[in-house]
Amino acid sequence: MSRVELIEAASASGAAKPLLDDITATFGATPAMFRAVANSPAALSMMWAGFGALGGGRLGARLGEQIAVLVADRNRCEYCLAAHTALGRKAGVSASEMRQAQEGESEDPRVSAALSFAAKLVDERAQVSDDDTEALRKAGFDDEEIVEIVAHVALNLFTNYVNVALDVPVDFPRVALRGAS
Repeated sequence: MSRVELIEAASASGAAKPLLDDITATFGATPAMFRAVANSPAALSMMWAGFGALGGGRLGARLGEQIAVLVADRNRCEYCLAAHTALGRKAGVSASEMRQAQEGESEDPRVSAALSFAAKLVDERAQVSDDDTEALRKAGFDDEEIVEIVAHVALNLFTNYVNVALDVPVDFPRVALRGAS
């Protein structure tokens, strides 16, 4: 049971109402995570805007979702793992590629470099080195894309924390955590 009220889109008011209406129109339902965050219209606005901005970024949906499952597994966020696995599959990432990404692996060297960097951001609390960013450049990432990787990790840390801390019920098909710490 969620530790905060899950606001229904139909009964929402104030600044949360138009945001939840937009989210519901986008998903065809109102995922529980958004209903929990709707307790703070400011947080909901920030999160929804972040998803929209990064959705239009240079990394693309496929890599964004692969980063999201990596971060979710490392933070043991069952909600985000389930949601982003479903979204990744919708973006054209195979089930096998999503499982690999969850473990920080990919057969694609570019994706592998991004996932390694994202894993280090999470595991080392952003304490990366010049060598880490240089490895991304050697894999073909420019500064804009490097910043976007950091942004994807940061947004996913927020959503992981919301879902884990507030015990938001999973309303996507469940996916097993791989055991990352």
